[in-house]
Formats: sequence, C-alpha cells, structure tokens
Amino acid sequence: MGKFVNSIDEFFSYCEENDVQFVDLRFSDIKGAWHHLTYRMSAVNEENLGQGFPFDGSSIEAWQPINKSDMLLKPDVQSAFLDPFTADPTIIIFCDVYDIYKNQAYEKCPRSIAKKALEHASQIGLADAAYFGPENEFFIFDDVKITTEVNAAGYRVDSEEGEWNDNTDFDDMYNTGHRPRTKGGYFPVQPTDSMVDLRAEMMLVLEQVGLEVILGHHEVAQAQGEIGIVFSDIITAADNVQKYKYVVKMVAHLNGKTATFMPKPLYGDNGNGMHVHQSLWKDGKNLFYSEGEYANLSQMAINYVGGIFKHSAAVAAFTNASTNSYKRLIPGFEAPSILTYSSQNRSASCRIPYGAGEMATRVEMRFPDSTANPYLAFAVMMMAGLDGIKNADMPVGPMDEDLFELSLNEIRDKGIPQMPHTLRESLEGLISDNEFLKPVFTDEFICAYQEYKFESQVIPDESRPTAFEFLSTYSC
Repeated sequence: MGKFVNSIDEFFSYCEENDVQFVDLRFSDIKGAWHHLTYRMSAVNEENLGQGFPFDGSSIEAWQPINKSDMLLKPDVQSAFLDPFTADPTIIIFCDVYDIYKNQAYEKCPRSIAKKALEHASQIGLADAAYFGPENEFFIFDDVKITTEVNAAGYRVDSEEGEWNDNTDFDDMYNTGHRPRTKGGYFPVQPTDSMVDLRAEMMLVLEQVGLEVILGHHEVAQAQGEIGIVFSDIITAADNVQKYKYVVKMVAHLNGKTATFMPKPLYGDNGNGMHVHQSLWKDGKNLFYSEGEYANLSQMAINYVGGIFKHSAAVAAFTNASTNSYKRLIPGFEAPSILTYSSQNRSASCRIPYGAGEMATRVEMRFPDSTANPYLAFAVMMMAGLDGIKNADMPVGPMDEDLFELSLNEIRDKGIPQMPHTLRESLEGLISDNEFLKPVFTDEFICAYQEYKFESQVIPDESRPTAFEFLSTYSC
C-alpha cells in the first residue's frame, strides 16, 4: 500500500502503463467537501503539472470574490491513484490551492494549512513528524427522504436492519426478523449483520486506492459500520479520510444503498464519530512515550492533551463542525463530552489505548466526527496541543471510572470541564480564543470560517421549527 508514483516522470510512465485517459484534479473546500475538474490525459504535461491548473475560486463557498477569482491547482503527483469507479481509466491527484495575487499557498486551502501546521512544529524545534490515525464511522441506509419547506420539514431514513421494520411487508423478500436492535450492533455475525459483503467490498477497494486496511466490523448502532486503516503522517492521514469517504459512499451507491457520515442520523441510537489517534515524533523518537508513567504517557503528551482541552470550544468549531455534531455529544451514547483523559476508558474524551509500547503510545481524541474537514481538524488539534506543551497545560485526570454514570452535578462538583453543547457555542469560543492558531491560521481565514459556519449551519438551523417543538409546544 502507499504511493504509486514518486515523481512526474513516474507519473507519466504509470499513466501510460494503465492507459489513463483522464486526469482528475481534486481539492477540498472549507467544509471538507471534495471538488474536482477533469482533464484529458493529452492536455496534461510536465509544465502544467509543475505550474498548476487554473480554476475559478469565486465559485467555491467562502473563498474568493468575483474580482479576484483566478486561482491555481497545484497537483501533488505523489498522491496520484487510479479511480476505481470510472468507466474510462482515470487518475486522481490531490491538489493544493495557490493564490496568484499573493504568490503563495492559498490561506483558505485546508491541505496547505495542515502542511503549515507541521512546518510550525518543526520550526519551533518541537517535532519533525506528526502521526494521525482517524477512525471514521458510517451508516448504510436503503433509503433517505428529506423535506424542508416554509410549512413543512422532515426526514426519514430506512434500513432493513432497523427494528422499526419488524412488522414490515417487503415487496421483494420476506421479513427475516434478524436485526441488531438499538445499541445492539457491536460484532453480531450474519444474518444479523447484513453488511458483511458490502464492507468487504469497501475494504478491497480501499486497498486498491492505496490505503492499508486492518479490519472491518459492524458498529453499535443499527446499520452502522466501521473500517480500520493504518495511521499516517498528518497530510496523508487527511488525504486518506477523503479517499475513505469517497470509497464508502461510492461502493454503497453502486450497490443500491446510501452511506452517510452524519454524526447523529438516528434518534436514540449511537452516532458516528471520528476518533483521532495522534502522536508527535522527533528524530525517530516518539515524544509521547515515557516508560513507567501512567499508561506510558510522557509529560509532553499530557500537556498536549491539556492544550486541546483548554482550547476545547475553538477546537470543536473544527472537529465538530455541524449543528448535528452536538446531538451526538450527549451522555449515554459512547460519545464523550467530558474533558478528561484515561487509560482504556472510552467514556473519557481522551483515551490512552491499552498495551501501547514505545512505538505505539498515543492519545485518542474521541469527540471529533466526520463533518470535520480532516485537514483543519488535525491541524487545529495539533496547534492546540503545541500550545499546551508550550504553556505546560494540565488536563483534569486521569479518571478511570465510568464517566457516563456521573450526573451533571457530579461532573460540576468534580470540576471536570465539558465540550461545548452547540455549534454556536463553539464558534463563539473560536472568536474569543484563536491566538494559539495564529502561527498557521490567518485572521482572514478564521473570520471567513466562523462567518461561513454561522451563515450555512447555525442560523438556518436555529430559525427552523422542528417536529419535536411541535410535539412539545403546539398545544401550549
């Protein structure tokens, strides 16, 4: 697994060997959505691969104004891989966005921001490598319906695995009755686990596009799954999230299903997280390892966690980037919102995985989800962690008790901070607390990001009545 080409010369040789007809240039916007434009192979040469391909930056949300819309996509040929889904041989290349007006990497390009975060860690002499291992959960549904009008709003998702189908008459099959039930989906075998073959196909395709796959399994919720892949450096790990989401959605789509990474699509069942394992290294040494300490965790690692917790509201604006994110971060659904750390304990926001030796000691942040732009989420957590190391920030903990059993009063009495409860609260935290990001994130980007999230998420959500509000207040 890994790179298919290492240079421009190898790129052209690889394309010739695979009879490539099209070159697909991919880049990520602020919210993490993947965009692309496709060139004929005959139109791609060494010059434009080096200098970049022009595109209109004003057509991307929260990017350039119309009077300064010309931008360049700078391909990273070492990221190239064959698209497994196109009818004609097509090669995909990750691109960074270049600002022709400032003659520099575009300050709103998420991939460029993540690169700057790693450069910053090196420049201050702290670390020369940062490794991230995201775990992205997903749902596979058979059908989804959405409506939002002036006088009506609603959604309905469906899955054969849903216990709501116990008494359903299916047109093309009998009702098997084998279902995981609410919170009952962790590791059942077939026929209760109906997605074995679908996940297996996803795992094989993920390997085709260069990811090193470890395992796949049914997750806790009905219709929920997860595929484990090997960690990587901060940029490759974020690239891999984009590949992962693309493959999962496309394999589901081609099998007549629909996949979503939405944090909380089902009421009363577990949601989708993106647990993120992370560690800093220098000169080949794991800076988070200290033999004999609690969970073999170094003081630097503890301060790193302290920095993330101290800046938790601003961090959450990027790691939990939708209004739906905060419907997942409630007690009782294995989505930690209590800001403490613990060895093995999955009810803490930061878990230290069991049995980790020198090479594998790391911290696992369990609150992020897949509505995050992976480049921004990883960069923000690292910048907060670096600030924590600088200021010797100490998190609450360790706490090895089941934190989900604590009442709100007990949490307050113990002095344990919590994650913000809404996206608005997170964005307000970002507005008041962003100095730790300044070595990498510009004022223009921070302003554009929070304004975009308010306009595209917070205000539209807060201004819409919900079905529950009708249920609870209509007869008042």
